[in-house]
Amino acid sequence: MPARKFLTRLAPVRPWDRGKPRINGPGTYGVGVGSACLVPIPAVGERPMQFAAEGLPDGLSIDPATGVISGRASGPGEATVALTAANARGRASRQVRIVAGEAIALTPPLGWNHWNCWGAKIDAGKVRVAAEAMVSSGLAAHGYSYVNIDDGWQGQRGGAFGGIQGNEKFPDMGGLCDYVHSLGLRVGIYSTPWTKSYARYPGGSVGEWPADQYASDKVRNGWFFGGRGCEMEDARQWAAWGIDYLKHDWNPIDVPHVEAMRAALRSSGRDIVYSLSNSAPFKDAAEWARRANCWRTTGDIADTWESVSGIGFSQDRWTPHAGPGHWNDPDMLVVGRMGWGEVRDNRLTRDEQITHITLWALLAAPMLIGCDMTRLDDFTLRLLCNDEVLAVNQDPLGRQGRTLREHRTAGPDGATLRHEAVLVRPLHDGSLAVGLFNRGPEGAEVQVSWAELALRGTRTVRDVWASRPLGSFRRKFSMPVPPHGAQLVRMS
Repeated sequence: MPARKFLTRLAPVRPWDRGKPRINGPGTYGVGVGSACLVPIPAVGERPMQFAAEGLPDGLSIDPATGVISGRASGPGEATVALTAANARGRASRQVRIVAGEAIALTPPLGWNHWNCWGAKIDAGKVRVAAEAMVSSGLAAHGYSYVNIDDGWQGQRGGAFGGIQGNEKFPDMGGLCDYVHSLGLRVGIYSTPWTKSYARYPGGSVGEWPADQYASDKVRNGWFFGGRGCEMEDARQWAAWGIDYLKHDWNPIDVPHVEAMRAALRSSGRDIVYSLSNSAPFKDAAEWARRANCWRTTGDIADTWESVSGIGFSQDRWTPHAGPGHWNDPDMLVVGRMGWGEVRDNRLTRDEQITHITLWALLAAPMLIGCDMTRLDDFTLRLLCNDEVLAVNQDPLGRQGRTLREHRTAGPDGATLRHEAVLVRPLHDGSLAVGLFNRGPEGAEVQVSWAELALRGTRTVRDVWASRPLGSFRRKFSMPVPPHGAQLVRMS
């Protein structure tokens, strides 16, 4: 068959900064009671734009110029908020739900993290440029809001709280946070309960600890717990700067250190998303769900088919533990130009990158971009700015997708001839998001039956990546899928 039959069609990127407003983002937001929060409302359309919100919980207000909701909710409860966005070309409105209570991150976080691009070669200037690019590229208008600093910012302890201060590359952390917030975005930071981080910067504990508890290579690198944890000092410092997200990184992750940081963040006076990294032990999955907003289910991802497919198709056992406020995290996105310190072209094919984003959408996974934000091409923006794909990822029901079927056929020599998989995710409106995957080396027609999906009657099917209706179908549905590629449909 002609190769073009197996292409996955992507909708074009529509200019986000021209035309009438449209409010994007999830339909549900969570804020803590009595803690400082920052909730950007994403919207495409010509600027300047004026925002308004009716029915906000007491203690919260919206900035009419940026669309950022902030303040401190005075008490628990759920509010239906009428949002409006208006510019010279028109007006848009949308209702969202804001829940003030114990849970934040009611949908998976969307944003950027510097590590897969810059590694330890990061500084405040690069963070500022990435934040600016998140706005100018349109990513912020489609819902990406976190600009996360990974390992490499840490200096010595000090300041009013005795917390870790920024090093010479980050001389003014408070000013950096203020600048990112002024763009309508949020800021993330990195720490570890060890005395030193993986990149050998100061960690979240101090003092000596019996070295015989760890292998000698960990001891030599300082990768062990100090005699005293500094969770409270650090959390207060982060809250004072305006930090909105913490990546807490060590291995093996353990419940006592997770609980210590959870308690410190809760008492900091600010909503700070708590993300655990890396390789959280599965046996304690229920503990991570009770204490954190996200937890890494794997080791580090790489921009290879073996890594992306190996991670993405092995998440089923974690499914029961995902839901609003607590998400399984199969690691950051490896699309665009990256390189862990030396920026280069991506090693994944375009179809493999489509599979990557399709999987993360169905898995209700956090989507943190890891590429050079100043060199985003049209293809990468099509991957990241498709609002229908993002709506699957951000669906407020919060149910993680699962594997419905996977089948591999091998030849006499053991080589794969055909390898297909079907993943399904139920959505809040009663529809189903269905991923058709071809893990094999040749193009293939991938089919799913109504019997497998427990459906009856006629179903309307929409091509999510192409943003187009495909028609009504009975009993079954199929699409051509390219090698290592994916199709994503919504059945209603």
